Amino acid sequence: MVEVSLFLDSCTDASETVVQQWIPPLQRKGCCVTLTTEHNSSPRGVGYAKNRAVEQSRGEFLCFLDADDVMMPTRIRKQYELACKASNAIVGCRFVRDPPESTVRFTRWANTLTQEQLQLQVFMSHGPTVIMPTWFCHRRVFDHVGGFSEEGAGTPEDLIFFFHHLRLRGKVLRHDDELLVYRYHPQATTFSIDEQTIWDLRMKELEARVLCSWEAFTIWNAGKQGRKFYRSLSKEAQRKVVAFCDVDAKKINSFYTYEESLERPKPKVPIVHFTEARPPLVICMKLELTGGKFEENLASLKLEEGKDYHLFN
Repeated sequence: MVEVSLFLDSCTDASETVVQQWIPPLQRKGCCVTLTTEHNSSPRGVGYAKNRAVEQSRGEFLCFLDADDVMMPTRIRKQYELACKASNAIVGCRFVRDPPESTVRFTRWANTLTQEQLQLQVFMSHGPTVIMPTWFCHRRVFDHVGGFSEEGAGTPEDLIFFFHHLRLRGKVLRHDDELLVYRYHPQATTFSIDEQTIWDLRMKELEARVLCSWEAFTIWNAGKQGRKFYRSLSKEAQRKVVAFCDVDAKKINSFYTYEESLERPKPKVPIVHFTEARPPLVICMKLELTGGKFEENLASLKLEEGKDYHLFN
């Protein structure tokens, strides 16, 4: 049996009316419907609502769906079959973007990641390697993490959950069928989250899970993003940076001086050509923006992702 668990968190639109209209047809299809509505002075947030919806449900497996997205008829069956084989995994799926011309690079990235990259490219600005509206998992995954953050508006609760899941050695899988229509619109909750909040969370996770075990490393990109990355590091991690690397002849064989530092003398980091870079590396380059030249340069070094480098862009 499929149970539909709905929690309306102080909605000010027609959500409650829409939901009430759908309950009879869902029940006629054999679905159990559990609905709770709260009317507070202000909403408690996405994480709060998701946690309440899970808590009031009784199913062994959880299938998440945002109110503005549409899932294909075969989604539950196909992800259930995959989740049964990996009870410690978040199972996502490929998706169709609506409208198709929105976030083209992001959609291509998310839909073409290999199984290995689902576990590796987790520090990128795109967020979780499987988007939250496609998540399907055993209830024990949710319980093990302890649910979503309930800090309220502006909190990237899905990314916090995702990182916690990975720290607990949880797995990430993706069904390769397109099982969801992922709608894009300016009012989406994701746009209410400040970019700096996500940046800080990614930095903290990268330092805790990767940089802490590296004795020294190189930053690929001596430009704006690479320098911001360096300035965002803890002092301990900054001391591990042996160089920046780049392709810009105007930067190579010079130094980046961290002028904002309170240390004396101010830290100076050499800038070298990428072919002279000493791995491991943190790569602060955006993908697919150089006509394939960056990707070609990276491939020429014959490095192993996850061992010799991590992407952070």
